[in-house]
Amino acid sequence: MSPSDRNPSDRNLSGRNLPPSPTLPSPACREGLGRGAGEGREGADDAQRRIAFRFGLSAESRAAALLIAKGYRILARRFRTPLGEIDIVARRRGVLVFVEVKARDSFDTAAEAIGKRQQSRIISAAQLWLAGHPEDSMRDMRFDVVLVVPGRVPRHLQAAFDAST
Repeated sequence: MSPSDRNPSDRNLSGRNLPPSPTLPSPACREGLGRGAGEGREGADDAQRRIAFRFGLSAESRAAALLIAKGYRILARRFRTPLGEIDIVARRRGVLVFVEVKARDSFDTAAEAIGKRQQSRIISAAQLWLAGHPEDSMRDMRFDVVLVVPGRVPRHLQAAFDAST
């Protein structure tokens, strides 16, 4: 479609042409898209995983914004290792901070979601961070948690757990 073939309403406020709007299939047609026999539940599970993933990324962004506002410098986000993942690695006043972000419907359920097993995985991932960043190995360090609840200001719990337990 050339720009002259477009409807005048296909222009944004600056007068530039907009790309044509995609045509969505009808609801009846969407029901069967990408599904063979028996695939309905997996599609729903996959959609739930995508929603949870986006919710988690949003929570991590909110947590990072809170930490930056409090004077932290973000060194890494979503630091992945074979042993575990650290949501945020930050530094403030010479202290290296490994931050776990938990997003739930309430602060209590978010706090309860950080069990001993997850703590040990975060500690193992932190050890790998230190192995790859020897300049950080002599710094004071701690493990913080940021709890994120929709519609509320995130809560930052400093020294929420330590590596000795």
